[in-house]
Amino acid sequence: MCSTGPARYSIDFGDDRVGFFVPPGTAARWIGTGVRTAGSGTWIVVPYSGRATRGVRRLVPPDGSAALTDPALREPAMHEAAAWLAGGGDGEGWRPETLTTGLVWTKLSALHPPTPPEPEALVERAPLALRGPRPPRARRPRSVLALLTAALLAVPGITALSSAARAADADIARNGGFESGLDGWTCTAGTTVDSPVHSGSSALRATPAGSDDAQCAQTVTVQPNAQYTLSGYVRGSYVYLGANGTGTTDVSTWTQSAPDWQKLTTTFTTGAATTQVTVYTHGWYGTGTYYADDISLVGPGGSGAGQPPNAPTGLKTTAVTSSSVTLSWSAVSGATRYTVYRDGTKSQTASGTSATVTGLSGSTAYGFQVTASNDAGESAKSAVVTATTSAGTGTGGSADLPTHALVGYLHASFANGSGYTRLADVPDSWNVVDLAFGEPTSPTSGDIRFHRCPVTECPNVESDADFKAAIKAKQAAGKKVLISIGGQNGQVQLTTTAARDTFVSSVSNIIDTYGLDGLDIDFEGHSLSLDTSDTDFKNPTTPAIVNLISALKTLRAKYGSKFVLSMAPETFFVQMGYQYYGTGKWGGQDPRCGAYLPVIYALRDDLTLLHVQDYNSGPIMGLDNQYHSMGGADFHIAMTDMLLTGFPVAGDPNNVFPPLRPDQVAIGMPASTNAGNGYVAPSEVTRALDCLTKRTNCGSYPTHGTWPALRGLMTWSVNWDRYSNWEFQNTFDAYFG
Repeated sequence: MCSTGPARYSIDFGDDRVGFFVPPGTAARWIGTGVRTAGSGTWIVVPYSGRATRGVRRLVPPDGSAALTDPALREPAMHEAAAWLAGGGDGEGWRPETLTTGLVWTKLSALHPPTPPEPEALVERAPLALRGPRPPRARRPRSVLALLTAALLAVPGITALSSAARAADADIARNGGFESGLDGWTCTAGTTVDSPVHSGSSALRATPAGSDDAQCAQTVTVQPNAQYTLSGYVRGSYVYLGANGTGTTDVSTWTQSAPDWQKLTTTFTTGAATTQVTVYTHGWYGTGTYYADDISLVGPGGSGAGQPPNAPTGLKTTAVTSSSVTLSWSAVSGATRYTVYRDGTKSQTASGTSATVTGLSGSTAYGFQVTASNDAGESAKSAVVTATTSAGTGTGGSADLPTHALVGYLHASFANGSGYTRLADVPDSWNVVDLAFGEPTSPTSGDIRFHRCPVTECPNVESDADFKAAIKAKQAAGKKVLISIGGQNGQVQLTTTAARDTFVSSVSNIIDTYGLDGLDIDFEGHSLSLDTSDTDFKNPTTPAIVNLISALKTLRAKYGSKFVLSMAPETFFVQMGYQYYGTGKWGGQDPRCGAYLPVIYALRDDLTLLHVQDYNSGPIMGLDNQYHSMGGADFHIAMTDMLLTGFPVAGDPNNVFPPLRPDQVAIGMPASTNAGNGYVAPSEVTRALDCLTKRTNCGSYPTHGTWPALRGLMTWSVNWDRYSNWEFQNTFDAYFG
């Protein structure tokens, strides 16, 4: 809308929220958060452009022909009235109603008339276009709570409820404790955390932002003409709990401030034709993160709602290897799916009565449980079955990674156009976070230093204590946090044994100081280069290569089997080796061609992840002997197929680089066009995954196998993905779930 004079009405955004604009310069004098001002000549788009709504309507038309009698709209108005009176008000029950370049005030008594007044008396107006809100006067002694209670009871449709709720049939809310993540809930900006919790091991955390109040909701089947009690525990400021679609009066309750867990409770009676209601919790705009836990809806279950199935029985192991355990169990009546837990943590889901858990460490004992679920909820866990994997080759610290992982680099030592992102703000979808970067004091010193982004460059950088706490929180949630060494500007050349030893000690110091899970090698530029006489990737002789291999093996031995080791070479250093290796038999080639191959080969049993950067690359020949260029799924398919199939180095059939295990490979992609050359749209990401894991939707490149155990995706970077509204993360989540 475009306003050229005082607006004497407010705007309903269609989802139980009221928008107000106040005169420029007066925002600080108004109660509430996210207060905006609009000056003369301002164009105001209502509703917020880019936000789907159910329409716009005036709550108080300009002609004064209606009052605020809609319960869903009256409640926010009553909240504001309460806040106004609690803050001092003007002592007479007046409160700000709506305003733009002028003010309109509404008498509180007009919101709850005991009898319907004449239309012209419904809203009393006192335009104050030339002055701001009245300064507070001494309040008359009165109880705001009593005033509001009396006011609400005077409104038709509001009835008093007894303090003792009647006996209820069951809690019919699904996953109200968020123990199964967000299963059953639809959230605009929510995730589950393991601290703080009210009970159990999980709770909801959500942060309102912009025009999003971070609502989480679920639709529950109910019975008509039945009474229900909705309750839950919340923490934070301005946290709401309510129910819509009751068929009578929709209800909600809220708290202005809950520094610790506070119980909210409300009741409602369903209408004569109501079979479903939607329960929800949300915060308020700009008020910060809130938490919710143990949400329950107690009352009779609806027709066909049923109950969660019984816990599975008969759980047993049917096969055990050095890296996997296969389980089976008896079918449960009414179950539509099953969830496997490993050592108390959700591992994977299954539609049938068996599952194979992969990515385990050798000679390690694990405890497994299974639950059964249907639309009514999840059962209790089964009895624990313990299995010990057999001895085997190392799994490169991959034991704790999920079957499919999302890896991202976090700009921890610098800022750029994407902005600084705190580690604690990285969503839980990211399974491995690589801190970029640790860099050497000089290219050949081997002395690696990690300097966190200074506040002058990153104003919102967290303290060291908060940074370390965020690392521990990520690890407690099953995530891995690594230090990434090198990057575009960090050239590392371990040309001497002294540099090798310094590398080991300095990297160890970083890992120990921050309590990290391991190391990512992101050597670029001229860090790795082969001597002219070094022609066999299985037996390298170049000092910088030999010393790097030795240093990484030393670090792996020092930290044990849980040590996570990843590498992020460019295609030039890996797949280019199919055509050229080093300077070549006759010399003249770039000595960096294929220079990563001896490092990968020597550490293949210790390597957790290899995620080649399929970006900022020139055309590379695939195993079909055709050149493939960035920008589409075919490039990622061809480059990944080479890693999973193996290839003759420099075209020599007697010198083959063997394939890696699929659980060791992730595809490296830029998060957005801003992040690097080679960005592909989500549809192309999906097509590449379809081809490699299902051998469907492959296009022109013929793969040499199918790899459903492909570990996942890597991107540069978490920051750029946040800048692009989490497009890359959402693509991963949508595909792997």
